[in-house]
Amino acid sequence: MPKDPVMLLSYVNTQLRDFYSSLSALCEDKQCSIEEITAKLAGIDYEYDAARNQFV
Repeated sequence: MPKDPVMLLSYVNTQLRDFYSSLSALCEDKQCSIEEITAKLAGIDYEYDAARNQFV
């Protein structure tokens, strides 16, 4: 996973769009923390929208 928040945003949204039905499915498969991703992206004013399955 990218360390830079902007790169992380791009990576996560692409993964969610192309391969995963939810953030929890992505994190389970990649063995990463939902809290860590959401906190990092909240730092650049993005929040996960489950209905859209992306960070907006």
